Amino acid sequence: MNEESRESDAGSGAEPGAGPGQTGTAEPGGVPAARKPATGPGPAATGPAAVVPAARMPTTQSEQEELERLRAEVRELRGRVAAGPARPAARGGRWRALVSAVLITLGCILAPVSVLGVWAANQVSNTDRFVANMEPLIHEPAIQSALSARITTEIESRIDLPALITSTSSQLAGAHLPRLAQLIDTFSGPIESGIDSAIGTAVSHVVASPAMATIWVTALRTSHTGVVKVLSGQGNGALSVVNNQVVLNLGPLITQVKDTLLARGFTIADRIPTVNATFPLFEAPNLAKAQEGYRLLTTLKWLLPLLTIALLVAGVWAARKTRHGLYWAALGVAASMLVLGIALTIARGIYLNSVPTSVLPTDAAGALYDTLIRFIREGLRVLLLVGLIVAAGAFLTGPSAAAVSTRRAVGKGIGWVRGSAEGHGLSAGPVGTWTAAHKTLLRVGAVAVVALIFVFWGHPTLAVVIWLVVLLLAALGVIELLGGKPPERAAAEGVSPAQRGT
Repeated sequence: MNEESRESDAGSGAEPGAGPGQTGTAEPGGVPAARKPATGPGPAATGPAAVVPAARMPTTQSEQEELERLRAEVRELRGRVAAGPARPAARGGRWRALVSAVLITLGCILAPVSVLGVWAANQVSNTDRFVANMEPLIHEPAIQSALSARITTEIESRIDLPALITSTSSQLAGAHLPRLAQLIDTFSGPIESGIDSAIGTAVSHVVASPAMATIWVTALRTSHTGVVKVLSGQGNGALSVVNNQVVLNLGPLITQVKDTLLARGFTIADRIPTVNATFPLFEAPNLAKAQEGYRLLTTLKWLLPLLTIALLVAGVWAARKTRHGLYWAALGVAASMLVLGIALTIARGIYLNSVPTSVLPTDAAGALYDTLIRFIREGLRVLLLVGLIVAAGAFLTGPSAAAVSTRRAVGKGIGWVRGSAEGHGLSAGPVGTWTAAHKTLLRVGAVAVVALIFVFWGHPTLAVVIWLVVLLLAALGVIELLGGKPPERAAAEGVSPAQRGT
């Protein structure tokens, strides 16, 4: 009976070449009428798909179940594509979170100590670094004024001006010049003040001259071994400890002043004897403790940074979610650098209050302290910025709504630029295809190159870090601009090649 029915259908206007179950009604003139699309539980076809011949409907229960299963898989895959990459599952149990927190905390505590240790080691073991740190002091007006006052006092204390004026008056009287001798006796006070003023002015000019700056640098280089002796407890050297003060020998500077005064015709300077006066650099009431700490830091100057990095890396690895561990480790390092900066500011106030103004003026003491620790401040600012940048990167790569919105906005902006360029006939061509296929590798390579530059840069400054970040962002932008979406992902999202630019 079924065979007769099919033969009857074939002879009553079924389309030639139609498959089983695909019959239609002929329109007048022999043109088959448009068939209705097959109905079913799946989504209704729209657009051109509505006129495509429908597949044979399942005739058995097993076929119907298979069709439903396939439709469910398609809906699940479309949902995954729309939702983006799946979030990585947290690893392990609660012990990972606890261990990670302890390791990261220890690393953040050691980070400021490592900065201080590296600074101390550089100041002692690297003469060029030490000179670069202390050389700007001679250009500070407060330091120049304090040095000029101290040198002038040392010179005047070794020239007995009243006795010199009396001797000159006696010589004039013996040379039968009584009026001139009387005149000198009468104006001995103004003459003494004038000589003092002339000496002070000459000393100020000499201290502010380029020649004195050169002598200052030479003295710093010579005294570098003295710094080592002071901090190591050996004493002596151009730098020494006198009455709980670390002082600098002014002998070479006074000799330069004497030679300059004689060259200018100020013959009275010839009476200046050899002077071994000192200039206080900073108070050291707890020098013994500082020396113990210095020896410990120099012993651990390589171990401390390596231990800090190892603790932070281990803490990130032990975290249940690596990205979360990286985020908190970076924020912790930034916070520890902020604490170090606050501690240095507090220490500055304590130091200024401990230095008597009779020993060193407050402005000179402040300039001295700021110059001494400027490399520490520079280093902590660099690490603070690096920590914030890494934390921002870890956050923006996460699944939070703000991070997803930011990535989507940046992607749309780059896509608009790419689409505009392609609309004007500019295309990346094979380079774009290759970039899209190796986008992940290129991103990792860009980050690795910038990281290596930062690590092997001798002493990166804040400006260097900012330029490296700008360079990295520019490189990532170029990669995204050239590559667009990888072909396989674009196909999975149903995006045609012509639409990838938008």
